[in-house]
Amino acid sequence: MTYQHVIVEADGGSRGNPGPAAYGALVRDPATGEVIAQDGRTLGVATNNVAEYSGLIAGLELAAEYAPNASIEVRMDSKLVIEQMAGRWKIKHPDMKPLAVKAQGLAPFGTEWTWVPRAQNAAADALANNALDGVPIPLKPEPVAAKATTPKEPSDQQKAMQGWGAQIEPPTQLIFLRHGETPYTAEKRFSGSTGENPGLSETGDAQALAAAEFLARRGGIDAVVTSPLLRTRQTAETVAGRLGLEEVVDDNWVECSFGDWDGHTFAEVQQKWPDQLAAWLESTTVAPPGGESFDTCARRARAARDGLLARYPGKTVVVVTHVTPIKLMVRSVLQAPMASIFRMELRPATLTEIHWYADGLASLRSFNVVP
Repeated sequence: MTYQHVIVEADGGSRGNPGPAAYGALVRDPATGEVIAQDGRTLGVATNNVAEYSGLIAGLELAAEYAPNASIEVRMDSKLVIEQMAGRWKIKHPDMKPLAVKAQGLAPFGTEWTWVPRAQNAAADALANNALDGVPIPLKPEPVAAKATTPKEPSDQQKAMQGWGAQIEPPTQLIFLRHGETPYTAEKRFSGSTGENPGLSETGDAQALAAAEFLARRGGIDAVVTSPLLRTRQTAETVAGRLGLEEVVDDNWVECSFGDWDGHTFAEVQQKWPDQLAAWLESTTVAPPGGESFDTCARRARAARDGLLARYPGKTVVVVTHVTPIKLMVRSVLQAPMASIFRMELRPATLTEIHWYADGLASLRSFNVVP
């Protein structure tokens, strides 16, 4: 079986740190939850960090063997390993550097690095503990059919270039529309999914109408999907009304929650929550007080995207949403680091178009277009 995308779950531990150590690693099909391959082995005497990196390397090797050419999301409960592999933390310990270099060499370009709580990494943790306890690890499934009799899969670069030529199947075209201006937008205040739920200003109403006219001239729109927040609903109603469609509400397209920061300006947050803001800017795994991390928002946005691709294959869909989900979609298509979202600017009521192809890859067609 050929996999387009897989999840690597890895863990490692040492009883004594340093002490008897082992790792556990598995590769999972996110579409079915099926474990494609797994491994767990002892390492002799080692530290927790060495065991965790060893588990990561084992998981990436399994992915290369059982899911060649697939894109990868790595999930681990080791914040150190995830942050170092994502390039957000420096690797200072000499024992870690060769392991990190080996892991980087195995990770395909665009690999996503996701920290998860320990409870969500239980399968890999169990493999490591079973190895330490001498419990036999179930044999891995048989590898995919011999490559000699199978046509070679095109590389990611070759598939990504397919948008330049003829298509066998039409792509699903998602046109992301950021909502129009609100009073919070004009004052550059944090405006997430908690706290107040501001509606459009007069300027925002005019922007929504301009976007609706632009999309009507473009034509070919099959559906309008919107976040449930007031500002997106109002924008979507204007667009859908002009196109003669009914908007569909999807809660997963809601803006990231900024928790206690909602309604405050950046300067106010910097003054009142300096340490929390510094940590938030340092890592996308960190959530504002009472809010949601960008990594969590990214997982939710991916689920929303996958739902649209399943419901509207080959169709053109306008998605009325917020600045963070749109930037996360652009980041994923460009296979850029998560920190790249801090370097994108999206004006109110602008359009960003992405085409997704049947093999799961995509191309960015436009970004931040003012109607």
